[in-house]
Amino acid sequence: MRELLILAIHLIVTFAKLLRPGGVRAVAAESLLLKQQLLISHRSRQRAPNLTSLDRFILGLATLFVRPHRLAKLGALIKPATLLQFHKALVARKYRRLFSSISSARRKPGPKGPSAELIAAIIELKRRNPRFGCVRIAQQIAHAFDVAIDKDVVRRVLAQYYRPDDPGTTGPSWLTFLAAAKDSLWSIDLFRCESILLRSHWVLVVLDVFTRRLVGFGVEQAPIDGLSVCRMFNYAVAGQPTPRRVSTDHDPLFRFHRWLANLRVREIAEIKTVPYAPISHPFVERLIGTLRREYLDRMFFWNVRDLVRKLEDFKAYYNCARVHRGLAGRTPREQAGGPSPVRATQVHCAWQQHCRGLFQIPIAA
Repeated sequence: MRELLILAIHLIVTFAKLLRPGGVRAVAAESLLLKQQLLISHRSRQRAPNLTSLDRFILGLATLFVRPHRLAKLGALIKPATLLQFHKALVARKYRRLFSSISSARRKPGPKGPSAELIAAIIELKRRNPRFGCVRIAQQIAHAFDVAIDKDVVRRVLAQYYRPDDPGTTGPSWLTFLAAAKDSLWSIDLFRCESILLRSHWVLVVLDVFTRRLVGFGVEQAPIDGLSVCRMFNYAVAGQPTPRRVSTDHDPLFRFHRWLANLRVREIAEIKTVPYAPISHPFVERLIGTLRREYLDRMFFWNVRDLVRKLEDFKAYYNCARVHRGLAGRTPREQAGGPSPVRATQVHCAWQQHCRGLFQIPIAA
């Protein structure tokens, strides 16, 4: 009886559409769209169907006769993976328009970066004088060419273009040595991600080097300064014993007076990584890559609160359920002295979901 009532309502709505101006074309176009999508989705393939040129032509032609508010209800072939790829393309287009070197009248005003001649002069000055620092190089360039340049610009140019000839700068293994004792060294780094509304957010990651335990996250909406970094760090380590040392890179945000004063108050010594040696800061860099590939590239977030909530879910999964090759197949909680999980059998086991079903781990039933 309920199905007959629904069919009757649909019949009345269809007659109402037919009586309106252009109603016959609209109803015919909607029927054609739905039937074309059914033909595409029922193709005998093991993977998602590809749209041929004829399919695209028919779908595009039919949308010309459909009212705009009906398109959202008629689109049945869009999947979440399509939306993720579309968001990724929008983020790439945003930064390509912001930082592209191609001159255009539509570009936003702002610094365009040093010229190729200035970059070559900085590299040649550093090559001929390896002991010159960024401050001295900036002053020497200003004295020789009468070009005002900041030391941070010199630092970024050297980090991107200059590679010393000395093979001894590949990086020592001091990081593993300092992390030999539990909670003696934490690595800190920053990375940026984009919300579904293309708003930039900065995330501070704190990692215990010895146990690979993810200590916590701090999130702020861009732009940020030294005070924001202090606030993010204090939020990430709240309620946990502080280490004796922290390892940071040469980002200017870690040179602010507020950041250095915060470490002095907490009695934490700061250790800088070796320049031009990514191996001196490997664990937190690899963690950021894992976080991007396995989690942030597969989900959306709206604002700071939503991002913090989802990062906390990933933290629980990362510390308690995700095994690590560097820890011989153990989890960070086991490496820190936590209990080992109950072993499951292949006959009787259950599947535990993490991060809202994004990861599923077998456990004992």
